[in-house]
Amino acid sequence: MNASDAREYFRQVFGGDPDVVGSAPGRVNIIGEHTDYNGGQVLPIAIDRRTYVAIRARPEAHLSRIVSPREPAIAEFDARRVVPSGKWWDYMTGVCAAMEREGARLPQFEAVVQTDVPVGSGLSSSAALEVATAVALGQIASEPPDMKRLALLSWHVETQFVGVASGVMDQFASALCLEGHALHLWCDTLETEQVIMKDAVLIFDTASPRELRGSKFNQRRAECEEALAVLRRSRPSLLHLAAATVEEVRRADFSPRIRKRALHVVEENERVERLVLQLMQTRTLAGELLYESHKSLRDNYECSTPELDWFVDAVRGKPGITGARLTGAGWGGCAIAIGELDALAATADDLSSGYKARFGRQPGTWLTRAGSGARIEDVDL
Repeated sequence: MNASDAREYFRQVFGGDPDVVGSAPGRVNIIGEHTDYNGGQVLPIAIDRRTYVAIRARPEAHLSRIVSPREPAIAEFDARRVVPSGKWWDYMTGVCAAMEREGARLPQFEAVVQTDVPVGSGLSSSAALEVATAVALGQIASEPPDMKRLALLSWHVETQFVGVASGVMDQFASALCLEGHALHLWCDTLETEQVIMKDAVLIFDTASPRELRGSKFNQRRAECEEALAVLRRSRPSLLHLAAATVEEVRRADFSPRIRKRALHVVEENERVERLVLQLMQTRTLAGELLYESHKSLRDNYECSTPELDWFVDAVRGKPGITGARLTGAGWGGCAIAIGELDALAATADDLSSGYKARFGRQPGTWLTRAGSGARIEDVDL
């Protein structure tokens, strides 16, 4: 799928050409899971699956319209007076509301969406939609193409308009990643650095989708807030849970459940630092840290599933595969394996067959390397 497909779909639906086509990728997180909303560090890459948003301004007397091949009914709304609908297009109309609040003067418009980012698989399809919309609407409104600002705006859409209490990682990865690099992001300060990463990635979609609004995601966030509140009794200056030490977590007066959540966050943050250091020093990835991450997500954060565990166990020890773990929030969705391209390609079919025999579902698999972030594909203004 590419920008030409989005342009052609726009012609079919609305006639004529769009004024602009913007795109943004999905992402996989190499390491640093559930650390982002706890003020910690993460290391995502953009994948080679993208969402394309083609937009054309409309006369002021008309309402705005959005359509997607996956949802053939056309959504109509006033781009200047947006209210949440609970529908998929909130990820786009919320961008309108956020841009209006920031002072942008948006026209009414019509837009189509095309994407090959899997929905509900933990690859940030919502962030890709938000960021692609923000990039395209920014072009329509003659806004400066500040990718960090658009990433933050898109995150506010996710958390405040749609209502998923996620961290900033997904939108920052979709907006800021560079080809051939992982994005090292400090989620408390929003500082970033690009880290060269040449390893190939096998993405394994377990075909057991989950939606964050319906998962235990918000419960885990509340548990982390509870852990932070307890730690602040002895260290009032502690800003974020990820900034605590393992010793502080072990000493704190936690319930066993809260202690496990806090331990995962603090130790996962340390794993990010260790893996980034090795990548920068040797250009190789410490795969054992990925296995440690998965074990903690399974046992301490309790967000894995039998399907995700099966994949990680199945690839462990295979020649040419460095490490593996679940990626995304968990509770279904995707896992990744890292290593040599040929080794990953050679094992993908066997993994799919074994998984289908075990769980009765056909998984999705594809190979990727670190790709590029959001961009304007073409403009006709």
